[in-house]
Amino acid sequence: MNATTTRKLRAWLPAACIGTALCLSALGAAAQAWPAKPVKMVVTYPPGGTVDAVARVIAPKLSARLGQPVVIDNRAGAGGAIGGDLVAKSAADGYTVMLDASNHSQNPALRSKMPFDTLRDLAPVSLLVRVPNVLVANPAAPIAGVKDLVAQAKARPEQINYASSGNGSAQHLAAELFGAMAGVRMTHVAYKGGGPALTDVMAGQVPIFFASLASSLPYIQGGKLRALAVTGKARSPVLPQVPTVAEAGLAGYEVYEWNGVFVPAGTPAPVVDRLSRELAAVLREPDVRTRLEGMGAEVIGSTPAELDAFRRAEIAKWTQVAKANRIALD
Repeated sequence: MNATTTRKLRAWLPAACIGTALCLSALGAAAQAWPAKPVKMVVTYPPGGTVDAVARVIAPKLSARLGQPVVIDNRAGAGGAIGGDLVAKSAADGYTVMLDASNHSQNPALRSKMPFDTLRDLAPVSLLVRVPNVLVANPAAPIAGVKDLVAQAKARPEQINYASSGNGSAQHLAAELFGAMAGVRMTHVAYKGGGPALTDVMAGQVPIFFASLASSLPYIQGGKLRALAVTGKARSPVLPQVPTVAEAGLAGYEVYEWNGVFVPAGTPAPVVDRLSRELAAVLREPDVRTRLEGMGAEVIGSTPAELDAFRRAEIAKWTQVAKANRIALD
């Protein structure tokens, strides 16, 4: 056991055990025995969506590696806050884990009355995937690309509508960041989910949408939507002909939706470390990569420290966007 692990173990020990080799040994043995029963994976969104799809690709493979069932439990609502609250208040024993999405870093920026403290109550395990949004337009919309959209929005402030999957959603924030960086104001049309938003953009009711790449890809490929740009740092392998927003005219713009795994704070470090390693191994399996990349995802499999740094940077970014645009969900 190295010095770092020993320090972490000491933080969980009752006062009577501090400095007692026997207690440290017992905790190490308990961590090595994990998991001795099924592990519950709380998915913070409903069945059928992108987050759920990622969970159902990963869970069976993780189960095989752990030697115990990994049972998916969908706890949707409040942009992931309902599931997050459940996990934050669960026992920190490694038997409740959470597969969360971008709202993990956006809720703290938008909600002043969170039922839990995101950074204090949830410990990072692994950033699984990042998925860029894609700026899509109705094929008949007279918008040639990013530069043209910016020019039109400057000429007609607040007269160009954009759809989102809801107030404070990842798509809403992506559009607001776009507007702030471009120096334009567009009008937000909030829907109750990405599906209805896509339907109305395809029907021509709203001209544009910063859609999830995973959910919009079939419609782009089928010609029902026109992809203007992707929001990632690099072009997407599933849409190689589509430029990034940055290269299409808005330098520095970069937005991802993402999925990561978290556990209740205080979960033993050896358990967290093993879970992170096993998830990384799952993500290296060729069939897993093929399925996730087919959804437009960038497969990552980070360390806990890398996910922690990532989520802190995301919280800071979206806090600034929310304050600048007076976006709040309370």
